[in-house]
Amino acid sequence: MASGGSKNSWELQVTVEDLGPEADPLTLRVTGDLHVGGVILQLVEKLQLKKNWSDHAVWWEQKTRWLLKTNWTLDKYGIQADAKLRFLAQRKPIRLQLPNLKTVRLTVSFSQPLFRAVLGIGKILDIRHPEELSLLRPPEDPKKKKKDKEAVEEVFDLGSLEAPGETSGLSHGYKHPNGSHYLRDTPEGEAGYRILAISQPNLPPETVAKMARPNSLGDKAQVHSRWLDSSRSLMSQGVKDDDKLLLRFKYFNFFDLEVKYDQVRINQLYEQARWSVLLEEMECTEEEMMMFAALQYHINKLSQSGELDEPNKDPDLDEVDAALSTLEVKLEGSNPNDMLDSITSIPELKDSLKLFRPRKLTLKAYKQYWFIFKEMTISYYKSQETALGEPLQQMHLKGCEVSPDVCIAAQKFCIKLLIPAPEGMNEVVLRCDNEEQYSQWMAACRLASKGKTMADSSYPAEVQNIRSFLTMQSVTTDPSLAPDTNHEDLNTRSLVSPRYQKKYKAKQLTPRILEAHQNVAQLSLSEAKMKFIQAWQSLREFGIAYFVVRFKGCKKDEILGVAQNRLIRIDLGVGDTIKTWRYNNMRQWNVNWDIQQVAIEFDENINIAFSCVTASCKIVHEYIGAYIFLSTRSQEQSGGLNEELFHKLTGGHEAL
Repeated sequence: MASGGSKNSWELQVTVEDLGPEADPLTLRVTGDLHVGGVILQLVEKLQLKKNWSDHAVWWEQKTRWLLKTNWTLDKYGIQADAKLRFLAQRKPIRLQLPNLKTVRLTVSFSQPLFRAVLGIGKILDIRHPEELSLLRPPEDPKKKKKDKEAVEEVFDLGSLEAPGETSGLSHGYKHPNGSHYLRDTPEGEAGYRILAISQPNLPPETVAKMARPNSLGDKAQVHSRWLDSSRSLMSQGVKDDDKLLLRFKYFNFFDLEVKYDQVRINQLYEQARWSVLLEEMECTEEEMMMFAALQYHINKLSQSGELDEPNKDPDLDEVDAALSTLEVKLEGSNPNDMLDSITSIPELKDSLKLFRPRKLTLKAYKQYWFIFKEMTISYYKSQETALGEPLQQMHLKGCEVSPDVCIAAQKFCIKLLIPAPEGMNEVVLRCDNEEQYSQWMAACRLASKGKTMADSSYPAEVQNIRSFLTMQSVTTDPSLAPDTNHEDLNTRSLVSPRYQKKYKAKQLTPRILEAHQNVAQLSLSEAKMKFIQAWQSLREFGIAYFVVRFKGCKKDEILGVAQNRLIRIDLGVGDTIKTWRYNNMRQWNVNWDIQQVAIEFDENINIAFSCVTASCKIVHEYIGAYIFLSTRSQEQSGGLNEELFHKLTGGHEAL
């Protein structure tokens, strides 16, 4: 023992990162009642380096944890002489692949929970509501040779997150005091803006062809095994300096998308939607694919020609005027009498539709009935004259699955309903006569599935969105709007998914995409991106995260789909929906962390339990908690983020 040392003192070795990888650890003489702050003070005094150490902290290698509570003693942490400690910076650079597949380098917190680190990333990238985002590891490519992994990729350096208390923003003259303003008076600032907010040129078709595509629900489930844990730090999850991670929208409940404030957010959301369509992560019909291709073609033309939207051109329009202007647009067309009517009466739909109940080995056609849609229930009768009596059947749509089955060329406008029943899901198909009828009934079905009636203020907007979606898929018949024959910049292989590249030759796809383009040619850049996002949100598989699970008491694996308002039990082999449970019927959920099993209790004494096969049950737990949180957030006028509640629902081990 060193002279002058206390009887209870002992030697503690600490490696200092800033001295380099070859440097020997520093040896300190400590006692168990010395707090971590005292250890850091001894280190700094011994180093005698003039440096700002405020961003440094102690990392305990064996326990893979940060010692951030500097007032805790070594005894309280359980640290003894054999502890391997490192003194290093809490903020480190990572390479981040954005949804548009561009890679940027920035400095992020390696010590805070990932959730907070992503909030910081959102601030630097000027993305509002970053709680919708998260990070995942890149997929391992077993076919890739080690030499290929060292290939140099283009990385744009976006500087670092500022220290607390300083102005957040990007280096190179890029900043955003109100979430929408860019200083683009330097080449670096302009380059940063274009990387984040402007749609990039298409990748070469050969590159796209090599990108991984899911071939089954099992493949889609593998993606979600790569999400990082939002409650743990990057360092504790094995992420190292300059590692590559993927930034993606994880929770598909997008709050308050505004062109004025969300240039980056909308562009990155459009890019993620675009790649999910091109890589066949979500299925879409042929007409939908042509519409998506036309929108991409239009967006590419505007982006590369320099015809960019510039929000807030009028410097005299202050924030209050802008807010009032936005409110005026949202309230346009409404009047007090309409509002009073919606409170005192619930609209109904009455019409003649065709109905079909799919059965195995059946050739029965659609049958015509008289339908009445009231509140959240559809009743149908043999004819209009018998509608005063008892209906042939009533269908209660709350909690049902609603999906479109539309082919405009064939004038097919069908609504598929999967209605919960004790034995599983009953499938019903309604066929409408025309676009207008379909738009009204489809909007009513979607709202009813969420527990809302046609009196809800969102009903007219839902009808209009469906009309717009159908219009974009329609073939133009007006000879004055003939497709532009100058299509040298139209590369069909970059605009449609591989399925349609194999099905059609380029000379067949080109006129179809140009025809579809006539329906969107008048849209501005931001309008086109928003239309793409809205069309993406209308796809049947939108927002469903798939997991391979084993339900308690079952002997085979199944798929669990986690959507923003429900859980879906799916047959792994054929992909059929077996059962749906909605979050608003959930009473509580728990996770048994010892056996990694999720148990959920619903109304009417319905209990389910399952273990996860392809991912940690923590990821499923996060998804459920986040969607419950985000659904309540969307009902708050302020839209403020309650971080404590989010952490409780996604990061802790507590029940709801």
